[in-house]
Amino acid sequence: MEANSHVALDLLRKAHPPETASAIFTEKILHKPLRLRPTSPDPNHKDARAHRRLQRLRKKEKAKRRQKPKPLSAKEKRITGIYEISNESKKYEVYVPLYRMWLGYVWEILGMVKGKPTWVTAQTAGARLASADFHGAKLMVVRSKSVSTVGLRGIIVRDTKFTFKIITEKDELKTIPKTHTIFRFHIPQPDATDEEPDPGKIKGISNDGIGPNALVFELHGSSFEHRAIDRATKKFKQRNMTEL
Repeated sequence: MEANSHVALDLLRKAHPPETASAIFTEKILHKPLRLRPTSPDPNHKDARAHRRLQRLRKKEKAKRRQKPKPLSAKEKRITGIYEISNESKKYEVYVPLYRMWLGYVWEILGMVKGKPTWVTAQTAGARLASADFHGAKLMVVRSKSVSTVGLRGIIVRDTKFTFKIITEKDELKTIPKTHTIFRFHIPQPDATDEEPDPGKIKGISNDGIGPNALVFELHGSSFEHRAIDRATKKFKQRNMTEL
């Protein structure tokens, strides 16, 4: 295409004098530089594709480190046996210190102090006990549809959603369902002679905590079918119990 018959020149001649139109056409269109992007890779990187791949891998590894570890599935827990109790640990004496620790814990949440007998009601302490952790508590089965479990007593070593696993004084591990079962446990008063409440020195600790002014509670398992971690954040309300 000749310059004199270019469509851009014809449009410029309509807006500018002939000399000005020719100058603009020559400078802006005919002699306009054409800048092309180089197709060859950066000379600083001999293999640009491998470099980009390495950058992607590093970015992926960095994002993976930021993520929280994935919790174990139920199948993985069964395979690893993290909740299994070995035969060497199935001894009542092993968990007596845990029971003493639990007494100090429950004294604290109920506000029980030495030298001052504490009396609680469902309104004052019911919600606290319902949200408490019962690992280490010593309880007894007083009523159940499963007759074989009535009378069993021991220290709770595992509190699941539907069962209590206890170690009896005969060094036996028993699994007791919560459904249609009523449990009883005692909380003794802190000894007034100690400077600090020490569960190891209270009277009646060898007799399930039954002593002077001991607090006695009954736990209805059918209304307690929650995991310990879920009870800590759950708000309990008073409701009528149809099983009574």
